[in-house]
Amino acid sequence: MATITSLGVGSGLDLNGLLDQLQSAERQKLTPIIERQNNEQSKISAYGRLQSAMGRVQDAVATLNDVASFKQQKATVNGDGVIATASETANAGRYNINVTQLASAGSVASGSVAQGTVVATADTTLTLNFGATYTGGEFDVNAEPLSTHTLEVAAGSTLEDVRDQINEDAEAGVTASIVNDGSGYRLALSTKDTGEEASIIGFEGLDQLNMDDATLRAGQDAELDVNGITITSKTNQVEEAIQGITLNLTAVSENPVSLVIERDEEALRGAIDEFVSNYNEMKSTVGRMTAYNGEGETSGELVGDRTVRTIEDRLRRDITENFGTSDISRLSQLGIAIDERGRLAVDETKLDDAVANNPEGLAAFFAGDTDEGGFAGRLNSTLETITADEGIIQSSLSSAELRIESLDERKLRMENSIERSVERYRKQFGQLDGLVAQMNQMSSYLAQQLMGLNTQ
Repeated sequence: MATITSLGVGSGLDLNGLLDQLQSAERQKLTPIIERQNNEQSKISAYGRLQSAMGRVQDAVATLNDVASFKQQKATVNGDGVIATASETANAGRYNINVTQLASAGSVASGSVAQGTVVATADTTLTLNFGATYTGGEFDVNAEPLSTHTLEVAAGSTLEDVRDQINEDAEAGVTASIVNDGSGYRLALSTKDTGEEASIIGFEGLDQLNMDDATLRAGQDAELDVNGITITSKTNQVEEAIQGITLNLTAVSENPVSLVIERDEEALRGAIDEFVSNYNEMKSTVGRMTAYNGEGETSGELVGDRTVRTIEDRLRRDITENFGTSDISRLSQLGIAIDERGRLAVDETKLDDAVANNPEGLAAFFAGDTDEGGFAGRLNSTLETITADEGIIQSSLSSAELRIESLDERKLRMENSIERSVERYRKQFGQLDGLVAQMNQMSSYLAQQLMGLNTQ
């Protein structure tokens, strides 16, 4: 009897179709595992979004936990030529500023020579002279340099060689370039820093290259007066001429510039608003993740999640409890309260009044005397337990990942079991196919014999 190589050939039955149906039925056992895997993966994604939302709240809280946030000053300039920035050490006040001179760098150039000219016929020392001296407001060309810098130049050096050697020397104090004046080439030197002391005023030592006195432009210090007090600066960035203020000079004043230093109420209010905004955004994120929309409809990934309940309970406790014994001991006294949705609602008038009239009270309430001494410090400690590498969210996320790994192993075992079952069905169907084929052959043989007997 021939061997049957395809199910159903011997019996004429659709055994392949039946085997496919049985295999599909067996694979239905994987559906609960796959659904649980998808649910755990959704949780991992949700935990990631929750971590990001909590991180933004933590950043806003960190700002409120810094006493400097309550001492910020702002500088308002009326006029041209001065840009001012204030730090928290600045004191409120009004100033008149008059810029009479900007700081500048010095420059000088050599005489003109042909390209490729050897400017040092023997080993020599190139000396760069620094330090501009002014007498009666005029540059003194006869004054001795205040400092020098030397470079050893090898015999046979060209203009290009000297330029490169100067630029490779980090201590040279100048940058060198070559300028084509139309009739030849010049070595041009410019000081890296502004101010009289740093200014290049000349060079010497190259037997084939001399300085062109007509090209000398001596550097100068910035000069300004603040409320009638004369101030000089090596640079156009003047720091601490006024306590806590940095002045950037951009032009000589045509008219006196007015500078007003006052407390930056907008920055403080902005820091509080940022906290409220990020907290409410986090609550919205949690709301979407925990929303239950009814049986048969889509619900949030973290409905009934214990981690979320724990987080919300801890944050609500920190938000609503009294803190400290100062004149401000809870958020609601600032006009910030939890509404029926668990979000922070702001009484604008009440908060504006606290910002304008009680910055010291706000600092004591939010920042306290230590990192954890105020409301923001306490809330930040809670957020640390939530967002840290070993925190609540990371712990839940790790647990979800472990469950997925366990489900992966369970799924693999189930798939192997299904494969064994299908293979068993395949063998049984093969045996059935062979048996039916034998029976069909026997039936045909008996029919033939009966027909022969009837014929006889």
